Amino acid sequence: MATPIKRIEKDFLLKVLYDDQIPVMYFSDRTEYVLYLEKPAKSDVCFRADRPLTGIKPRKKLDLMFDYKGQVIIFTIEVAAVKDEHVTAQAPEYLYKNLDRSYSRVSTPQDLKVQFTFQGDRYSLHYPKVQEYESGEIGDWMNNLDPRNLQGLVDQMAAWIRGYASGYKMVIFKEVKPHTTEERVVAETGKTLYLPSTLANFPQSDPYPKKRLITEEMFRRYLESTGVDPLYLDDAINRFVKQKFDGGFFSDAWVPILFQEYVIGYIHIWINKEGKLPFDYNVIETIYQFAKVLAHSLRINGYFNSGKIKNEPFEGKIVDISVSGMLFAYPQSGLSGALLPDSELTAKLFTPKRTIQASARIVRRYKDNSLGYFGCRFLDMAPEDMRFLFEYLYGKPFTDSDASFVAGQV
Repeated sequence: MATPIKRIEKDFLLKVLYDDQIPVMYFSDRTEYVLYLEKPAKSDVCFRADRPLTGIKPRKKLDLMFDYKGQVIIFTIEVAAVKDEHVTAQAPEYLYKNLDRSYSRVSTPQDLKVQFTFQGDRYSLHYPKVQEYESGEIGDWMNNLDPRNLQGLVDQMAAWIRGYASGYKMVIFKEVKPHTTEERVVAETGKTLYLPSTLANFPQSDPYPKKRLITEEMFRRYLESTGVDPLYLDDAINRFVKQKFDGGFFSDAWVPILFQEYVIGYIHIWINKEGKLPFDYNVIETIYQFAKVLAHSLRINGYFNSGKIKNEPFEGKIVDISVSGMLFAYPQSGLSGALLPDSELTAKLFTPKRTIQASARIVRRYKDNSLGYFGCRFLDMAPEDMRFLFEYLYGKPFTDSDASFVAGQV
């Protein structure tokens, strides 16, 4: 993730750009421009390019970069005025460093088209939906289980749970819709409701890299969304936990069963008597992995077949592109709703001289009134295709120095 540079350091770097006449790079229409600050940066910046700037007009945003002592710095300016090789803009608000090791974004060449297909089967199902995509990767030791034997898998899970819990319950939302507080918050978030001890409270933080737990702050936001007055949120949380304690629960966990972007159910485990230790993160992790295997088992046993979507290619409109990824747009629709972070696609890039194929993983998404926008990172692109794409986008052959200098974010 790129890191914004603090104001004092930003002012120093802008001063150095002028004092040392450090070259600033700009790519457009397969052309590399080299810019230099013509005078010290103040409220505005004035650059002189090594050649007349074509295709640039006021209000156009330019993505610029420079190398300062081996550190690649990027920033964006909005053009105020341009004449031949001179361009004036307001001084950039932010400079960024610590970039992902990728390549500079450029505007899309007019003769470049892209076509996508989903990798693997996709489904349209009547289950609660979350804004994340569950890839289905399963822990190594779970690979010893046989997902084709659904009943055997459930029996193995029950036998394991008996060693750590007083009881468990598994629910699939096919016939029963979420109605309790626990079911609703798990279905809405796709995360685990975990109370290590009902003598304490919700976890304050989530130790998992890909956040899995409903923290106290998240539960607070959920209660507020249901109409609880902010003044009474603390009381509502305390009552929720106390009711568990009064009901005989000493440790409690509700783990979602996730399939792609759907919460298809949950596994509820609890401790309600002495003699067993409260659940720790290892127990939660194991149940989470069991839930993944269960979802996988349901899929291969045909449980979701009625909702399978025909996987037809679709075209996206490329907003900008680099050798490492692209930002594309697609009209808001049922299909765009399935384009979630961590979804993997097969991308075909069509140029006049070559068709390039690569896997692409969606890493971010946002939307406006009519379009969804999806930033994706290329995976598994053949080296010869990468070299071709580099020359096609930047108008020059790929060199070793480009690998370390030309940087940016997807």
